Amino acid sequence: MRVVFAGTPEVAVPSLDAVASSRHELVGVVTRPDAPSGRGRRLEASPVKRRAEELGVPVLTPVRAKDPDFLRDLTALAPDACPVVAYGNIVPPDALAIPRLGWINLHFSLLPAWRGAAPVQHAIMAGDEVTGASTFVLERGLDTGPVLGVMTETIRPTDTSGDLLGRLATAGAGLLVATLDGLESGELVAVPQPTEGVSLAPKIEVDDARIVWTRPAIAVDRLVRGCTPAPGAWTTFRGERLKVSPVSIASVGDLPDGSPLAAGELVVTKKAVFVGTGTGPVRLGTVQAHGKKPMPAADWARGTRIEAGERVGDE
Repeated sequence: MRVVFAGTPEVAVPSLDAVASSRHELVGVVTRPDAPSGRGRRLEASPVKRRAEELGVPVLTPVRAKDPDFLRDLTALAPDACPVVAYGNIVPPDALAIPRLGWINLHFSLLPAWRGAAPVQHAIMAGDEVTGASTFVLERGLDTGPVLGVMTETIRPTDTSGDLLGRLATAGAGLLVATLDGLESGELVAVPQPTEGVSLAPKIEVDDARIVWTRPAIAVDRLVRGCTPAPGAWTTFRGERLKVSPVSIASVGDLPDGSPLAAGELVVTKKAVFVGTGTGPVRLGTVQAHGKKPMPAADWARGTRIEAGERVGDE
């Protein structure tokens, strides 16, 4: 088949590579326009655009997928199908109608669970033990189209969203190509999503990533892992923001005097920093103070000279 791939971030690159090396003809790539990045705010091409240029594939970068010039250019490419992974733009009906087999989206959840922009983060934060990826026919609703294929993936106890998304991106690329193969042969039949089991996974905003220390230790652990690497879980210390990387659940017996800690209370030993939660303590991993580089929590504590009774999370 003639295919036009749509995607933008690094997580979409494995699928682009898989489609490019499949038996289908990759005739074009659609991605978001170059965007300001870094402290210098220089315009940078998306990871998908950079990879497409390495492959020598024509690239379309419409500001909006409803732009007449884009619709004309996409029509000229005459795709049979448009595989899409994390494109990040709304695809309007006029564009959806161009490929005869539609836009085939790879979504990193077991639909209808976790429809939306951040399915992997929400699955970890909710404590799910299993997730996966789904391919489905894109339509006007939010991840509501009929499903073509699925794969499952176990969520490991220490997985961050970055860890899990990396595995799903690699395995999901194979699912996407298998879906294209099945569409070409006519063997795949799209199955409507059930009306039960629907959950939403909106984008995780910075405020959502703030740690609430009165919550149970397991909830704090899941929040931090779900927000790593982006947008990054955080708390405050002495009025300034402190970024927190994955923690580990500890017990009162791990503390120097064996006494429970109040929520947010800090205890420092030579090799560890513990924080109280709504249940038991957690041990901090890596932290990053404002304007500083990430460092082990024990090193941060030595340089900061934390006093007895000090807390994180207090304004």
